[in-house]
Amino acid sequence: MRALTQREIVDKDFNTKLRGYDPEEVDEFLDLIIQDYKSFQDEIDELKADVDRLIEDLDESSKQSNMRAQSQSASQSTVTNFDILKRLSNLERHVFGSKLDEDLEETDQQM
Repeated sequence: MRALTQREIVDKDFNTKLRGYDPEEVDEFLDLIIQDYKSFQDEIDELKADVDRLIEDLDESSKQSNMRAQSQSASQSTVTNFDILKRLSNLERHVFGSKLDEDLEETDQQM
């Protein structure tokens, strides 16, 4: 469907007939239509601008959310790795602790 422009409405000429409509009345009515048309077009343009702005806001919010999620994931994996290393260290002390102490004492005695 092709949309009319304001200019097309203003420039439209109608043929007159013997018992046709009053041209002044038609012109007045078309003027009202043009005013409505313009107000609707302005509202459409404003809404399109709002949609574009909201899409940009959503994209920015999504990017920030992804960055926060990646940051949290990285910090959680760091904590997790640290916990694993700490547990491994405790396990080594428990399993090899007495042997390590004995080996250190033997080394000290030999020197």
